[in-house]
Amino acid sequence: MKKKINLNDAYSLKTPGDSKKLYKKWAQTYDKDFALSSNYLSPKKIANFFNKYSMNSDTPILDVGAGTGLVGQFLNKSGTKEIIGIDISSDMLEMANVKKCYSSLIAADITKKIPFKDASIGAIVSAGTFTHGHVGADAIDELLRITKPGGLFVLSINSKVFIDGGFKKKFLKIRNIISSPIFKEFNAHGKHKNKKYKEVKILASIFRKK
Repeated sequence: MKKKINLNDAYSLKTPGDSKKLYKKWAQTYDKDFALSSNYLSPKKIANFFNKYSMNSDTPILDVGAGTGLVGQFLNKSGTKEIIGIDISSDMLEMANVKKCYSSLIAADITKKIPFKDASIGAIVSAGTFTHGHVGADAIDELLRITKPGGLFVLSINSKVFIDGGFKKKFLKIRNIISSPIFKEFNAHGKHKNKKYKEVKILASIFRKK
């Protein structure tokens, strides 16, 4: 019997190549084997924060690390929002495409130059991407470049990498070009018998580009 991929596998990634390999294997079972079985709350929480703080002008929305489309699914229940999904794994995006909540999907590495023009995106949302073994704080610079002035950011950042991963330092560095960030801590997972899931804390980081 095949060993199930889990959170430890995701947290131990080292390179973009590692990410592609892992998520190629995980794509078809991710929603059931991870999101559902671990009571994964982050996508819904991030979508709810976006709905709370957003304005009609915050469009198009870029879902960073869209994966199988869990944020898009919660965010676009009415099917009226313009949401672009971007992820390093084309295999995960194939699963997102089935959900029909994105206007377009792009396979790209956001730690490099992102394939969008300056000031072309109205809002950035992200759940589960700024964490152990995934995307670091420097990617925020590129996201700011492609976002319109006044554009909204709603990012989930794993609390354990907030300082060690350079996010605190990054927020200090960009403080003059963003609004004062709002940080809301929540549990990444709902009630679960596995202690590992109970320990995962997220900082929803909400701000606007000036």
